[in-house]
Amino acid sequence: MYDPSWLQVLVASFRRLTIPTPSHNVPHPTKTPSIFHRVRIVNSLLRAWSTRLPHAPPQLSAAPSPPPISLPGTENGVVVYCTSLRVVRSTFEDCRAVRSILRGFRVSIDERDASMDSNYVTELQGILGCKAKMNLPRVFIGGRYIGGAEEIRQLHEAGELKKLVEGLPAADSVVCQACGGYRFILCDECSGSHKCYSEKVGFRTCTACTENGLIRCPSCSRAPL
Repeated sequence: MYDPSWLQVLVASFRRLTIPTPSHNVPHPTKTPSIFHRVRIVNSLLRAWSTRLPHAPPQLSAAPSPPPISLPGTENGVVVYCTSLRVVRSTFEDCRAVRSILRGFRVSIDERDASMDSNYVTELQGILGCKAKMNLPRVFIGGRYIGGAEEIRQLHEAGELKKLVEGLPAADSVVCQACGGYRFILCDECSGSHKCYSEKVGFRTCTACTENGLIRCPSCSRAPL
């Protein structure tokens, strides 16, 4: 830190230079220094004082922004993690609204319904790096994470959502004959009961299907990550 007494010395010196000295009827008064001489002296004092000022602390460099979240293998479409359950009405309404907005662009959409397969929740948590419970829906466009219902609404109202989906493949107008567009079918191992029977161990939990006795449609549904 600089010495405060140095500032006091500077101020006193400046006053002596700028305030004229009274003559007191002296027969031979001393000639007052010219204004240019005063300016040179004051400037030299200011330069000397500035060298004693503490250096400003260096500004901290801005923290680098985190890399964007991406979903490999989905660069040519839209992926929506959602739910069709009505247990939480606000969540159901958000999911329905987002799907309706995205379907209006008639592009390929992979709807991953967590109510049909809870593994979708685990999959999404791994992608976002979050173990806590997350609100649905969550949307990826062109392999890049966009956000939830509020982000989709804002982008749609601003006209930016249309730009994001431009160039993506159009949705298939033909409904899958195997699943009827639901992307799941009954498990052929347990016939949807989620239980299998063998003479050695009796009944056991089926490992081929979800807790609902469903498997992903082999014709139209993408394999899990």
